[in-house]
Amino acid sequence: MQRMHIFISGRVQGVFFRDDIKKLADKLLLKGFVRNLADGRLEAVFEGDKSAIAEMLELCKKGPSSAKIEKLEIEEEPPQNKFKNFEVIYFFDR
Repeated sequence: MQRMHIFISGRVQGVFFRDDIKKLADKLLLKGFVRNLADGRLEAVFEGDKSAIAEMLELCKKGPSSAKIEKLEIEEEPPQNKFKNFEVIYFFDR
């Protein structure tokens, strides 16, 4: 079990990035969340199998074709096992 907390900067909002992340997270059986931040970044937390998280991070490095990734910050954290599934949060965190 592994946990990664990431922040993605660039043109990452309004390009269906959260939806792509959700689809892959469900396929890989990851738990956690993804959300837009008011400063224009995307934030996500992934918990699950190490190889599944590695695959997810590859998506986060590229994004959808209309995205432009400028910076990817990755922080490994201790797993907390508090998520039941993977969800998209549809409101800004200020």
